[in-house]
Amino acid sequence: MPELPEKGMVHRSSPYCVDETMERLENALKSLGIPVLARIDHSGGAAAMGIEMKPTKLLIFGNAKAGTPLMLAAPTVALDLPLKALIWEDAAGAVWVSYNTPQYLQERHGFPENLMPNIAGIRVIVEEAIKP
Repeated sequence: MPELPEKGMVHRSSPYCVDETMERLENALKSLGIPVLARIDHSGGAAAMGIEMKPTKLLIFGNAKAGTPLMLAAPTVALDLPLKALIWEDAAGAVWVSYNTPQYLQERHGFPENLMPNIAGIRVIVEEAIKP
């Protein structure tokens, strides 16, 4: 396993390729009624510029019902909302899902702890997507 920085991030290994992990994550979100707001294909963008990059995709998701109370309490949290999950392949071919911890976002932006449940579900959603 490569040495991955923590600094408020979680990195979970996926047994699936990047595209399948992304699809499984989208399906887990859809089953919970959480909208996918954007998909960013970083490696596709790199390829369009003639730069080779391992598969790397970002999924942006969330809903106003959960996020708005956080932004009302701490407007700067809008820098980190909607939530994001990075699905990427490392140099050895392992696939990872990385995301910011709710604790990191709370420490960074100072929203009240009672609002943590609004974003705490990301761990369960990612675990559902990567289970074999």
